Amino acid sequence: MEIVKKQTLSETFSVYLDRRMVRILLLGIISGFPWVLIGSSLSLWLKEDGLSRSTIGWAGLIFGVYAINYLWAPIIDRIRIPWLTNKIGHRRGWIVTMQFIILVSLVCWSVVEPTANLALVITIGLIIAIASATQDITVDALRIEQIGENEGTSMQAGAAMAVVGWWTGYKLGGVIALNAAEYFQNAGFENYWQVTFLILGIVVIACNIGLMFVHESQPTERQIAQKQTDQMIEEKLGSSGTITKTAAWISGTIAGPIISFFKRNGFKIALGILGFVFLFKIGEAFLGRMSIVFYKEMGFSKGDIALYSKGIGWITTVVFTLLGGLFAIRSGVVKAMFISGILMAATNLLFAALAWSGKSELLFAAAVLLDDIAAAFATVAFVAFISLLVDRTYTATQYALLASIGTLGRTTLAASSGELVDWLNGDWGIFFVITTVMVIPSLILLWFIRNKLKLQ
Repeated sequence: MEIVKKQTLSETFSVYLDRRMVRILLLGIISGFPWVLIGSSLSLWLKEDGLSRSTIGWAGLIFGVYAINYLWAPIIDRIRIPWLTNKIGHRRGWIVTMQFIILVSLVCWSVVEPTANLALVITIGLIIAIASATQDITVDALRIEQIGENEGTSMQAGAAMAVVGWWTGYKLGGVIALNAAEYFQNAGFENYWQVTFLILGIVVIACNIGLMFVHESQPTERQIAQKQTDQMIEEKLGSSGTITKTAAWISGTIAGPIISFFKRNGFKIALGILGFVFLFKIGEAFLGRMSIVFYKEMGFSKGDIALYSKGIGWITTVVFTLLGGLFAIRSGVVKAMFISGILMAATNLLFAALAWSGKSELLFAAAVLLDDIAAAFATVAFVAFISLLVDRTYTATQYALLASIGTLGRTTLAASSGELVDWLNGDWGIFFVITTVMVIPSLILLWFIRNKLKLQ
């Protein structure tokens, strides 16, 4: 029997030197940045304009569109953007279109007041969320398609780089947003957040320039496979003509990706996968939804939040995401999921300690940084996990389906986070303890399906 020599750490790390990883990094930045707008920026904007915790929490329902973007993912997989598709490619054409919508929305935010026009502010936030969720479908597909179907190690490294990119867009975007808002506030601008949104629009433009350096291959094989599915359905319908062809196209577009997923994994295991994906990050979402409000109520300034939660947090996240990718490659993605899930839950207890002990810059820094480490490990393992499950014929749709189900739990349930804090009479410590135990059901489910997963 041939003995397979285990890779050294340096050999494993060398996978990050692949030039494709730089492209994936940029795609992650494009995906992560909009979360700054409808997450930290919107929450703090509403908080500083005097709106309640419950209002801010329920405003987070706009993230719910990320949970349902799989509904239009099949269309994104197959519909071409006029003129743009021919000029810059199918995937990039969709991304640029959505980025333009986000840019226009930021301009609209720059001229409204939340207290007088809350419904309009939330509506614009919803438009940003829809555009962001739509571009994520394409971003994830384009990211996966940078890697060959049988390059499992590169796929896990790519997942790590995607997460690094996402957190870079989110964290550094947050640094820009919070510092710009504080600067304009100190400079005496009454509508300092509105001015900040115009600055953030420049970041959107820069992302689109960078996108032009991301390679996109011709979708020949994908189009052939999709046409074959259409033809199979058409044959089963037993007739021909325009109506039959249209029905076959619609059926292949919508049903094809779902049938493929259940056929690939088996019905019971497929349901187990969906259940795990739904439950895994609910605790993290509850914490994240209220974190900015918690920091503000504890007495930390926008500068403090920018430094520890965004600036230093970004460095920590980048380093430990790359290490998390190496860990996933060497130990296996399922084992990485178990360990990162436990770490992610445990670090939430540090926020409980901060809440009970009172304002402490040292404890604040420790809680944020250790939480970022755990989140980095968990996210890279999660992204690698679902990336290895998709069928390349339906890359965008299947990844969007799995990612959406994960987002569904995080957004719909986490929207009640503000209500939960109010119900606890502002006892942040108990709130964070509750978020700690939320990960346990998902890990139990993963344990039962671990040996039956069909990963590439």
